[in-house]
Amino acid sequence: MQMSQIQLQSSSMKIGLNIDQPVQEIQQKAADQSIEQPRAILEIQTTPGKLTIDQTKAREDMDLKSLSKRVEEFAQQGYQDWLAGMARRSQQGTELRHIENGGNAIAVQAKRNSKGPEKQFNLGWIPSHFSVQLDYQPAQVEIEATPQKPIIDVQVNKPNHTYIPGNVEVEVLQENSLDIDFINLFPDEIGE
Repeated sequence: MQMSQIQLQSSSMKIGLNIDQPVQEIQQKAADQSIEQPRAILEIQTTPGKLTIDQTKAREDMDLKSLSKRVEEFAQQGYQDWLAGMARRSQQGTELRHIENGGNAIAVQAKRNSKGPEKQFNLGWIPSHFSVQLDYQPAQVEIEATPQKPIIDVQVNKPNHTYIPGNVEVEVLQENSLDIDFINLFPDEIGE
């Protein structure tokens, strides 16, 4: 027996897309920038160094003494010579008082008084070592620096933005369809 059949045959719709991509451009110009750095304020105070050279002792060693020093030495030497002379005269007087004891006191005294002191000579450095006195006070420097802040100026530039939107076009490439077929829908003989 043959059965009636329905046959369905379908096809899907096919579509096509034409796409124009969007275009976007962004340009950013660098910022305009200026920086200025003022110089620091610098204050320097200097106390100069002091060098003192005292060559008084060196000059005295070379017998180049000042007038006041010579007067002082001569006065001291005169006083010492006066004391020595008094002691010598006192001793000579005592010797003359005892002339009766014998001896030739006058001749001995005359010989002693006519004889001068022996001259002495010594080798040495003129002037003597370390006779020049040096005194040095070093300089003092005070430095005060006041820094200055930089002056910064910035101008920001806006970006240049260009945008072209995209486009999509849709087209139907194939229509959808449905075909229906009936097989053996009206058989010729029923019941065969």
